[in-house]
Amino acid sequence: MNTQHHHTREQNIGAAVVLNVGFTLIELAGGLWTNSLAILSDALHDLGDSITLVTSWFAERGARKPPDARRTFGYQRLSLFAALFSAVVLSAGSLFVLSKAIPRLIHPEHVNASGMMGLAVVGVLFNAAAFFRLRRGASLNERVLSWHLMEDVLGWGVILIGSVIIRIWDNHLIDPLMTVGYTLFIMWGVTRNLRETVNILLQGVPAHVDVEGIRRGLLSLDGVEGLHDVHVWSLEGETDVFSGHIIVPEELLTNPAQITRRIKQELERHHIEHSTIELEGPDSCAGPACDSGM
Repeated sequence: MNTQHHHTREQNIGAAVVLNVGFTLIELAGGLWTNSLAILSDALHDLGDSITLVTSWFAERGARKPPDARRTFGYQRLSLFAALFSAVVLSAGSLFVLSKAIPRLIHPEHVNASGMMGLAVVGVLFNAAAFFRLRRGASLNERVLSWHLMEDVLGWGVILIGSVIIRIWDNHLIDPLMTVGYTLFIMWGVTRNLRETVNILLQGVPAHVDVEGIRRGLLSLDGVEGLHDVHVWSLEGETDVFSGHIIVPEELLTNPAQITRRIKQELERHHIEHSTIELEGPDSCAGPACDSGM
């Protein structure tokens, strides 16, 4: 990952921080003014977003540090830890919101529907601006954060519709119903992203990489007779890494540059940015890994 990409990611997250923190203060005041639990719950989620956005901004700055003797791959995984922290904070916030919303399903309280409508329009505009800034990013950290912001755009759209219904029919049960539905939707999205984050931390194969497709592509190259001890993982969900033993005819071992170049080109087609390849002759491999091809 080059410095320019890190700088762009840092700028994207920084812009989202300014927008999100600014609007969080507005909706905290607006939620108290309208007595809307849906708005207050969204303010809580935005507060969690603000905390994690700031953490992510610092993580992206740290991720720009070059490799050194202690971190030979560099510091790109700081971005991944920020994504994990974001998911944990939002999960905890969602559980807290549910604990406050459920009692209001039994005893609804009056809310200011007109004030909710105004805040909802502002909420859609603020969060949409931050979302479109982050959605251009490719890192897992940016994808997790942009997902949170997209949820906020959809959430404010629901609040806008709900406030119109409350204004027309004077049914204040709508507010806690929106809160529960919106919070469950957020938890579903966070869980999905958390699962991929943990997978990357455990050096699992990234969701966008097809290991079997890599195997077929390598075996289709002239001179590649087999492969084994194949490992594919990712530093932060964007920079993918491959290591493996490739079996080639003995005559290619004396001048391996051409076959190695073709192997790396094939790996690049599968989004592999960093690869470690060990070429072997047909008689070099023995054991179950050689038989399985992986």
